Amino acid sequence: MATRVGGFRRKTRSKLRKSPKEKGKISIRKYFQELKAGNKVCFKAEPAVQKGMYFPRFHGKTGEVIEKNGSCYKVKFKDGNKQKIIIAHPVHLKKL
Repeated sequence: MATRVGGFRRKTRSKLRKSPKEKGKISIRKYFQELKAGNKVCFKAEPAVQKGMYFPRFHGKTGEVIEKNGSCYKVKFKDGNKQKIIIAHPVHLKKL
């Protein structure tokens, strides 16, 4: 079996890129945002922070916060016909 070349951020040049307007320091408000169970969120990666980043395939999907898990949140969403749960840092989640 062939070994996979590349890692977690492979083929994500456009997905994990900031626009020139967004470049610079990350927002502290976004980093420490509080979410409650039942809140609808969208997966929007913050490329400057690798901690708590979800798999790039789920970029742009929307889900529902289930609970807090340490400094991160468990988010339930649908991938095709399957229900999935992802643990993501709040800096990568956008409240809807």
